[in-house]
Amino acid sequence: MNHRAVVTLEGHIIDSLQLPRVWDLIMDMGGSFDVEEFRVGKKKNEKSFARMSVSARSEERLREILESIQPLGATPIDQVDARLEKVRQEGVFPIDFYSTSNQPTWVRHDSQWLEVAHIEMDCGIVVEGGKARVIPVDEAVVGDQVVCGYGGVRVQPLERTRERELFGFMQSQVSAEKPKKLIIKDIAVSMKAVRKEGGAIIFVGGPAIIHTGAGKHLSWLIRHGYVQVLFAGNALAAHDIESAMYGTSLGISLESGMGMEHGHEHHIRAINRVRAAGSIANAVKQGILKEGVMYEAVKAGVWTVLAGSIRDDGPLPDVITDVVVAQKEMRRAIHESNVSMALMVSTMLHSIATGNLLPASVRAVCVDIEPSVVTKLADRGSFQTIGMVTDVESFLRELVGDLGGK
Repeated sequence: MNHRAVVTLEGHIIDSLQLPRVWDLIMDMGGSFDVEEFRVGKKKNEKSFARMSVSARSEERLREILESIQPLGATPIDQVDARLEKVRQEGVFPIDFYSTSNQPTWVRHDSQWLEVAHIEMDCGIVVEGGKARVIPVDEAVVGDQVVCGYGGVRVQPLERTRERELFGFMQSQVSAEKPKKLIIKDIAVSMKAVRKEGGAIIFVGGPAIIHTGAGKHLSWLIRHGYVQVLFAGNALAAHDIESAMYGTSLGISLESGMGMEHGHEHHIRAINRVRAAGSIANAVKQGILKEGVMYEAVKAGVWTVLAGSIRDDGPLPDVITDVVVAQKEMRRAIHESNVSMALMVSTMLHSIATGNLLPASVRAVCVDIEPSVVTKLADRGSFQTIGMVTDVESFLRELVGDLGGK
C-alpha cells in the first residue's frame, strides 16, 4: 500500500452517512485509510471535518478509489487546477473526461473554485471565460475546454437535515406501506412553499392519469398555479383531448366505465381534429378544445414539452418526434424556469428522463402503482427522490384536497 493521497470531507458527514460510506468504498476497492484528523460538530449548525490518507497497491487503483469517493465529498488535499483538454472531434469528449453527478460541483481554474452551472448527471464540464458549465456529450464542439481526470474537482453532496424533513437526503426508500396521508400532506405543504418562494413545479405525467379519471385533479393543479412546466408524451395529451371531446379514454366512458360503440376510434379522431387546427393552442383558440389538462395548460401558459415515441398514434402536431430535440427542450425548460420541485406520476420513461436532467437540489416525488418504477429512478442516481407506491387517482385526489381543492 505504498501509493497514497490525502483527502478531506466537511459538512454533516456523520448523520448524512458520507463518512462511513467513504470508508466502506475504500475497503471494498481493496484500499486502506488512516484518519489523521477528525473534528465533530457539536451543535446543529456546526460542520464536522475529517482528514484521512488513502492508500492502494498501485497508482491506477488509487486513482480509481479517489474517483469513486469523490462524488461522496472526498476532496484531494492537493490544491491543483483542473486539467483541461480540447475537444478534437464534434460530439466526442476527450477520452478521460470527468463524468458528472447531479450533486453540487466545483472545478478549480486559475487558482479559483468555479461552481458548475446547471449541474446534471452523466455529462462533461466545459470551462470558458472564467465560468464552468455542464454540457451533454452530443453538444461538445471542437475547441471546447473540457475538464479531465479528478484533480481540481470538488463535489459537495447534499446532506440530510437533522430535523425531520420529507425531502431529506437519503430518504428515497420505496414502500407500499408508507403512511401516505402524512406524506401527501407534506408534499402539499412543500408545493405551497415552493410557489410562495417563486419557484416552479414540474409535473411529469403518463396516460394513466387520464385513464383513471384523474385528469380533473391535474387540471385543478394547473388552474390554481401549482404546475409551471409539464412533461408528457403523445398519449397523455391525446387521451386528455379524447376525454374532453368524447368523454372517453381509450374508448372507455369515464363516467360509466363501460366501453362505448366505436370508442376505439375516439383518440385518433381527436388527434385528427387537433392536427386540422394546427396545434393544441389553436384548437383552444378556435373553441374545438374547451376543457381538460391540455386546455388548462394552454390557458395558464404552462411550458409544455410533449416527447414522442415509436408507438405514437398521429401524433399530435405539438409532439416533438426527435427524442434528442425533445431532451434538449426539457433541459431548457428546467434551466430557464427556476424549477424547485418535480412531481413524476405514472410514467417510467419520462420520469427517468426527467430525473437524469435534474440537479440533486430539486425536490422530487415519484408516484407509481408499480414499485420497480420508483426503484429504477433511485437506482439511476436520483437520490433526492421520494418514492410512493400508490394509485394515481387517489394520490392526486388527496393532494388536491390538501391544497384546498375539493
